[in-house]
Amino acid sequence: MRSLDKAIVSCAVTGAIHVPTMSPHLPVTPDEIAEEAIAAADAGASIVHVHVRDPETGEPITDLDLFRDVAARIAEESDVIVQPTTGGAPTMAVEERVGVVPELEPEMASCNMGSINFGLYPLLNKYDEFEHGWERSYLEGTRDLIFSNTFDDLETVLPIFDEYGTKPELECYDVSHLYNAKHMLERGFLETPLHIQFVLGIHGGIGPHAENLNHLVTIADKLFGDQYSFSVIGAGKHEFVRATQALDMGGHARVGMEDNLYLSPGELAESNADLVRKAVDLCQDLTGREIASPDETREFLGLKGQAETAF
Repeated sequence: MRSLDKAIVSCAVTGAIHVPTMSPHLPVTPDEIAEEAIAAADAGASIVHVHVRDPETGEPITDLDLFRDVAARIAEESDVIVQPTTGGAPTMAVEERVGVVPELEPEMASCNMGSINFGLYPLLNKYDEFEHGWERSYLEGTRDLIFSNTFDDLETVLPIFDEYGTKPELECYDVSHLYNAKHMLERGFLETPLHIQFVLGIHGGIGPHAENLNHLVTIADKLFGDQYSFSVIGAGKHEFVRATQALDMGGHARVGMEDNLYLSPGELAESNADLVRKAVDLCQDLTGREIASPDETREFLGLKGQAETAF
């Protein structure tokens, strides 16, 4: 893999997995999402991964006006890399999800590299009542849900990234997704160097165990040699253990309320910045690596720069 002495910390501010009942601190409105992203950047994140939600109910949506509002607010106050999602919510069609790229022309956006079962329904067991009517049915519906990212979807999405100079961060939920990336690379839909995000612990994807991360890196080494870098998501309680493993391996890490709501067992994080600060402290204390700035991250990933975006 490609190496960088410093560590890149990303923060996924709100996502589309958790529902408002699960935490009073989950940002929902554009103002809340932008403020959380700016604070996460101040705490050490060089990339903020952005979803938007209905400001009244907190339901995940793909309203492009809200995306623009959030991105512009962040860019006014921070030089952090704004990385909108093209994953949206697993219930959304790919054409809806990718619209944010031509709308914002971001430096970077997430790009899912394969289909999986995406089961959020086990979360139902933790709550007797829900704040909003949509929450229970949203979670229950994932018993029979395939998060679709087919080869046809990839052939649709990746040329849009290329057209707008947006670097895809390749979200890989299983080993097969690495082979999908290799296939798209060989066909000219991707260019090296790649930046891969390993996602461990989603119900339906690869499990959260340390051995699985080692295996993913081994396969990526075989497929891409020194033409890729990687970051890691550990879902839920696995966030910090997998982040620390990744950082110790020379990779990078993502934290944030999209992936995990808890600062420690039983203690809800009051902000995304709290999660970022914990990741920064773990990185520096346990690995000795310093944290990359947004500009250092841009240079390493080959991004076009904030001035070339449309927000």
